[in-house]
Amino acid sequence: MYWNEEKDQRPEFVVPDDVVDLAFRIQCPTLPLDHAHALSTQVLEVLPWLVDEPHAGLHLIHGAASGNGWYRPEDSQRQLLHLSRRTRLRLRVPRQRLDDARRLTGNALDIEGHALRIGDSEVFLLSSLSTLFSRYVIADPAADEDAFLQGCARELQALGIPARKMLGGISHTMQFPDGPVHTRSLMVAELAPEHSVLLQQTGLGDGRAFGCGLFLPHKGIKPVNDARE
Repeated sequence: MYWNEEKDQRPEFVVPDDVVDLAFRIQCPTLPLDHAHALSTQVLEVLPWLVDEPHAGLHLIHGAASGNGWYRPEDSQRQLLHLSRRTRLRLRVPRQRLDDARRLTGNALDIEGHALRIGDSEVFLLSSLSTLFSRYVIADPAADEDAFLQGCARELQALGIPARKMLGGISHTMQFPDGPVHTRSLMVAELAPEHSVLLQQTGLGDGRAFGCGLFLPHKGIKPVNDARE
């Protein structure tokens, strides 16, 4: 008997460190539910380069009330996020900007009357998991979910990322002085490791300086489908 099993000759994928997440310890008991504009404004006063730096972004802060991001309090005018000591403020930055980003340490930000004191930071590599989740992708409020997903698929394909499985989630509106910004959450599944990292590095759409278009690893698409059903 002759038996020849071809082995996968591809080298094991190693997550690059050219774009990373920088997580800061914070002291901040509560924040407004809709803090995108206030937080972005305060951070950009210290790090003005963040808005123009490719592959950089500011993650909005989510406490225990937001769960995994799929469910979230609705009344942005009255409800607050209650944060634990484990809560972190995260920036996504190119590695060469790490020292610049660390200038946030020691600052006290005023987020609509809520004091947010920033402590030491820790660097985290991006993930190679096959499922990613973005809480906020800027969307046309007049477009339905199918149109939103088709637009996202075109953007992914322009990046060279196959759009195999996607799931649109809840809509959310951020209030800004120039008018509201409408968003939807988005889950992208069955990504190859290199495509997963690429999507985290580049993001999707505009608004990364105030938390939009940034992706985080997720445990998978099936639990969310089950919850929706």
